[in-house]
Amino acid sequence: MTPLPVRREAVSDQLYAVLRDRILGGTPPPGAPLTAERDLAAEFGVNRHAVREAVKRLQQARLIEVSHGGRTLVLDWRRTAGLDLALGIAAADSGPTIAELTRDALEMRACIGADAARLCALRCSDRAASHIVESASRYAVQGPDLDELAEADVAWWRLIVEGSGNIAYLLAFNSLVTGALPVAEVPDALRADELLDVEAHLRLGTLIAARESHAAERLARELLSRSVPTEAPEAVKPT
Repeated sequence: MTPLPVRREAVSDQLYAVLRDRILGGTPPPGAPLTAERDLAAEFGVNRHAVREAVKRLQQARLIEVSHGGRTLVLDWRRTAGLDLALGIAAADSGPTIAELTRDALEMRACIGADAARLCALRCSDRAASHIVESASRYAVQGPDLDELAEADVAWWRLIVEGSGNIAYLLAFNSLVTGALPVAEVPDALRADELLDVEAHLRLGTLIAARESHAAERLARELLSRSVPTEAPEAVKPT
């Protein structure tokens, strides 16, 4: 029997985490059947209801699929899973490391932010553009404390992402700023290069208000890319 660690969470949640980690680690591999419910219940010493709840969550996360014949097959999570799995990957004992996920999330942030700036310049109302310019002016008098600047920066970027009119971008933005997507501590040197560039923030706001969409996209990408680590992430897992 494989004992589950004693934690203050439902048994089904603990079992889901164990099975998720196994799938992320390639055991069982994609295309292979998931261990039968009765065998999982016996292995972990839990009731079938907890197993069914855990399996249901695996299915919702697109880690497994129930075939027409009733067999439960493991999927290739790199082809089927969504962003909601990112937090689970960060907590897993296998799969990408926190450092790799941080880099990937920051790269996504730069791509989404750049295109959001382009779309905002094309789509936002004159009133929204005015608010973005005003917010950039207020940003200019913040700091130099990096945490204070980071908070003001998030509020400013929210106006831009909302102005883009892209709901998918907005939801991804929310996931980034609320921690649903794992982003470890970014070195102060990288954060400072982006956050302390007040001129770039002011210029980006001006470009959006002037409807200079391509120039806004280029500047936003350059600004946000400064916080993306350029060195290869260390292959370590969270402790």
